[in-house]
Amino acid sequence: MHSNRGLSRRNCLDTMSCSWGTELWDQFDNLEKHTQWGIEFLERYTKFVKERSEIELSYAKQIRNLSKKYQLKKNSKEEEEFKYTTSRAFLMTLNELNDYAGQHEVIAENLSTQIIAELSRYTQELKAERKSHFHDGRRAQQHIENSWKQLESSKRRFERDCKEADRAQHYFDKMDADINVTKADVEKRCSLKAKQQAQMRHQVAEDSKNEYLTYLQKFNKDQHEHYYALIPHIFQRIQEMEERRVGRVRESMRVYTEVERKVLPIVSKCLDGMTKAAESIEPKMDSKQVVESYKSGFEPPGDVEFEDYSVSMKRAVSESSFLNARGESRRRSRSKLWPLLKRNKGTGQEDYSHLPPEQRRKKLQAKLNDINKDIQKEMDQRDALTKMKDVYIKNPHLGDPDSIDPRLEEITQSLEKLQLEAQKFEGWLTEVERKLLEKGSESQRRQSSHFDSQGNTPLTNNYGQSRESPDGSYTEDPSTETTMQFKSRSTEFDEEFDEEEPLPTIGTCKALYPFEGQNEGTISMAESEMLYVIEEDKGDGWTRVRRNEDEEGYVPTSYIKLFLDTNAKGAMTYI
Repeated sequence: MHSNRGLSRRNCLDTMSCSWGTELWDQFDNLEKHTQWGIEFLERYTKFVKERSEIELSYAKQIRNLSKKYQLKKNSKEEEEFKYTTSRAFLMTLNELNDYAGQHEVIAENLSTQIIAELSRYTQELKAERKSHFHDGRRAQQHIENSWKQLESSKRRFERDCKEADRAQHYFDKMDADINVTKADVEKRCSLKAKQQAQMRHQVAEDSKNEYLTYLQKFNKDQHEHYYALIPHIFQRIQEMEERRVGRVRESMRVYTEVERKVLPIVSKCLDGMTKAAESIEPKMDSKQVVESYKSGFEPPGDVEFEDYSVSMKRAVSESSFLNARGESRRRSRSKLWPLLKRNKGTGQEDYSHLPPEQRRKKLQAKLNDINKDIQKEMDQRDALTKMKDVYIKNPHLGDPDSIDPRLEEITQSLEKLQLEAQKFEGWLTEVERKLLEKGSESQRRQSSHFDSQGNTPLTNNYGQSRESPDGSYTEDPSTETTMQFKSRSTEFDEEFDEEEPLPTIGTCKALYPFEGQNEGTISMAESEMLYVIEEDKGDGWTRVRRNEDEEGYVPTSYIKLFLDTNAKGAMTYI
């Protein structure tokens, strides 16, 4: 028997087809420990997959929040930025990233449903099955132990009865051989009693022997059935249970990889979308867009005219003429610096006249496009209502035709209003396009006549370049500038020569925006700073203010909020 078992073990190792019932017949406790470890391993692997699923969910949530954080907000200042290819590409990347996060949520969901839930249910079934198998094994073990105890008890009883029979036989033989007791009846009766006792003990020993043989045969049968039938069967079921557990772990690990592999094509598409977004960026197009966004339509300033201060040495010139000329030159000097000053945040107007010509044209065109869309929408509604009214006229049971009239009247009035609005904006647009065309032709003439045939600069200068104000507004009428020049001469006189008697304050002002005041004649100010007003805006967009006795100058009128003293001499309120 042992040689066959050894041969079976070698075959098991060679063929990888083992039977726990024959190979591990005496390893009940170790199998119990091993199967318990198997269940613990299954639970540990389930916990691992659960934590991986939680990581995927957390990662997907963080990715979604990141994408949402940088998404374009409605009616935000960033909306204007998305006219550039870089911003649009970034928006595409954020959208792809959001889809990318969704795939990680899919991974987490599939891990939860296909592995975690299945393994949790299977683990409970496995525990119940294992408990049943080892209960059967313990019952079989108890049965063979009981059979062994019965055999041992009958064996000890048989041994005791045999010893007692030997002692009784020895006692009878001793009395029967004694010659001194042959004549006495009492002694004869004792000998007979000893003989009967010996015979009885022999019979008891014989019964014990038969009982022992019976229990021995029963135990051998039980033992053979235990080790060659019951235990192999129980261990075989435990082996099958364990192999199913191992197979389930193998399948779960395969599913674990397939869950992620299935989303890889979509993840790859998301990455391809991000690559496509990057490739959609066009530097030249963005450069062009910058021009479209910020081009003012103004011409660059002309050459600065030479100002001859030596005229003050000539007494023949009248003092008033000199002062007027000096004030005029200073005003011109400051006006030529306007294009270099910081642009003012002027208040918006319906015709966008506060904007530079090119930006005004774009705004007018965009507004006109919106109005035309509204007109088309109203016309579509009017056509639909007209058709509905015709249907009601032909089929009165469907509805009252007169019920459509109020709505039609409302749409007609709305259309008339929109068309008037469109005509108004079309007029403004035509005007600004005409002026831009005229300026373009004038600019070409200037460039062609700027140098003579010898390359010398002409002596005359064109001052049409100075029609841009600090706030970006545009003056087409040259006479306006001339009027402003004469209007400000008396003021220039005060600026130059009235230092001994400072101008009185006519009010105060509060700075709405910071102003650097780096140009000649200007003064810097910080946001919310309060200053004294000593001279109002004369129409050129500048107000004269004072901080203290030594600091005064001009600041953009639109950068401040005026609080004029109505009791001051000559004070006028422009706000």
